Amino acid sequence: MATGVMSLNPLVDTRDTRFVLFEVLGVDKLTQYPMFADFDKDTFEDVLNLAETIAVEQVYPANMEGDKIGVQYEPDTKKVILPECYKPALQAMYDAGFIGLANDPEIGGMGMPQAIGQCCTEFFTAGSVAFSMYPALTIGALNLIRNFGTQEMKDLYIPKMITGQWTGTMCLTEPDAGSDVGNLKTRAIKLDDGTYKIIGQKIFISGGDYDMPENIIHPVLARIEGDPPGTKGISIFIVPKYRVKADGSLEFNDVVCSGIEHKMGIKASATCSLSFGDTGDCIGWLLGKERQGMKIMFQMMNEARLYVGLQGLAVSSAAYMHAITYARNRVQGVHVSQMLNPDAPKVSIIQHPDVKRMLLWMKSYVEGMRLLTYYVGYQEDLAHALDGEAKKEAQAMIEILIPITKAGNTDNAWKITSEAIQVYGGYGFCSDYPVEQFARDSKILSIYEGTNGIQSMDLTMRKILMNPEQYNYSVFKKRVQETIDRAKGVVDDKYVDVVQKGLEKVDVVISYLKDQMAAGKFLHIFASATPLQQAMSMFVLAWMHLWMLSLTQPKMKELIGDKKGDDLNALLADNSEAAYYNGKVLSSQFYLGAEFKKFFGMVDYIIDGEAAVVKASEHIFTGAPLE
Repeated sequence: MATGVMSLNPLVDTRDTRFVLFEVLGVDKLTQYPMFADFDKDTFEDVLNLAETIAVEQVYPANMEGDKIGVQYEPDTKKVILPECYKPALQAMYDAGFIGLANDPEIGGMGMPQAIGQCCTEFFTAGSVAFSMYPALTIGALNLIRNFGTQEMKDLYIPKMITGQWTGTMCLTEPDAGSDVGNLKTRAIKLDDGTYKIIGQKIFISGGDYDMPENIIHPVLARIEGDPPGTKGISIFIVPKYRVKADGSLEFNDVVCSGIEHKMGIKASATCSLSFGDTGDCIGWLLGKERQGMKIMFQMMNEARLYVGLQGLAVSSAAYMHAITYARNRVQGVHVSQMLNPDAPKVSIIQHPDVKRMLLWMKSYVEGMRLLTYYVGYQEDLAHALDGEAKKEAQAMIEILIPITKAGNTDNAWKITSEAIQVYGGYGFCSDYPVEQFARDSKILSIYEGTNGIQSMDLTMRKILMNPEQYNYSVFKKRVQETIDRAKGVVDDKYVDVVQKGLEKVDVVISYLKDQMAAGKFLHIFASATPLQQAMSMFVLAWMHLWMLSLTQPKMKELIGDKKGDDLNALLADNSEAAYYNGKVLSSQFYLGAEFKKFFGMVDYIIDGEAAVVKASEHIFTGAPLE
């Protein structure tokens, strides 16, 4: 009988989540700090198991149906209708307290570590990307009010938002102001009572309106009349769909959904266009201080960017797990060793070398992405629990890794979901199977919450080159070097050496870009931003894999010893723990020994200073003439 067997999760490798949380990060050790002292590992396990159960038994079964039905809009009534299948799953999540899982107990939260929250969110999001949008935006809006709102705002909104009775959004984008937020047209007119009349339009608002919550709380970027143009003149306001009257009853606040987007994916996510103040009766309350809107909203945007990176991990995990299941059950062809035998039995496609290659490629990326994503959540926990230099270092790691996590995970998600379709073959292209939906749902991830091009510029300029004394990068470099040093003598030299060479190469490319900036060659820097981000993403996964390999290789030797061939296969078939660690070792070795070699070519492209992008004018491209 196999040992160490956990429940089969069709979405996420449950065993791997525990490995990352407890064997690599040691999240259970956070209980030594006062803010987490009321918890223990058993409590964490209980919460994780509950999240997994809701995700597998309620969220995932609604995913394909929700995609087929989609969100519906009634133009006459302006009503947005959520697929009915989503409502019980959302309510189950709300009733279990997951909106406030990692929030302060003083405002009704559980106070759990962010790293535990990351794992729970992976379960929910793997179940349905569209589903996950609703609680995620609520959490972000709630945190804005908690950090910047008046006590009156906190008392009014947070208790009902943390239970899911009221939900939240993020209202930035306008028809003429997407990434160029400073160009927004939404106006705020100050009234005698200190409130503001809000007039304007917002588009691409996730969860902007739908028929489940009692009220929806909108943080809205707007410009107070008379304030300067650009981002410096932007303020932020809390604009509820329904105002709360003195007696606690609700009255309409002149916020109307004017339509919904018909999208390639996440069709069950209500992506709304909102009109504020069409009849002149939309009231907003200033959040924080005037002209501090972008500074305040950046908190929510950073949270959202990490969350989108987690979405990339989750949909990749779901696609990978489905591909494994399909490959195990799909019988096609004979084993390559029997290809000349006309009587050879047919075998499952997972036994074919190229299919194993595809699955191992997917596995190596998903596992690296999981550790990276949870690691950032763990750094957030340390940033809250520690003080002094340790706190500063944790914050530095968060800053430099968020754009890498967002852009890297989401770029990879598109590739991984595509590879899952390839494993399925022709069936993967058909809507009878879920992997084509995973691919459609994944594409938006590299676009919203700041396109990956914007993440690349943020990483290159703000987080590295313009960061004071490049503190972020110095801490990052120190952390990687510590992992390399710990791996020496434990991991095969060739895997240690390739990461060491990679770190040296990162040093060279950043030094090159510093010289470019000193010379004022900003066109070259921005042309190199995305290649740098892609290279850094590959390097960070190499770091993650070396870290894991330093733990899994000794454990594998302990469990397997010198067994080979049939003896090894018999052990792996009987002992799931041995199979798990053997798989982890092979996954890391594949990434470091094969996939990571692409990194060096990517970096050389930047350092060699190829200027074709800089030289290219708009006139060299074919297509319709300029208008």
